Amino acid sequence: MTKYQQAFEIMMESKRPEFEEFKRIHDLYKSDQTKWKDEFDRLGKPILKIIEETEGLLCMKMEGSGRGKFSSTVAEKFREEIRKYLPLIDLIGVKFE
Repeated sequence: MTKYQQAFEIMMESKRPEFEEFKRIHDLYKSDQTKWKDEFDRLGKPILKIIEETEGLLCMKMEGSGRGKFSSTVAEKFREEIRKYLPLIDLIGVKFE
């Protein structure tokens, strides 16, 4: 298992209740974006913070080990792993008119 996959697994395990609650709303949001947008954004903001913190730790370790130029690639792979589980994660906070 790669470092970004390990980071993803650790994050999901350590914050399981938060991710399960958001996943439920995420899936409802897929079916009715108008109805669930406010709840999706409200629950999604803390999820984004958890993701950013985990990503920061993952990349900080790489930069500290002298492999800094690879950290952006690893960060993107980490985000791709998240998108497999939460494909609409990038829509948190996005306003549609």
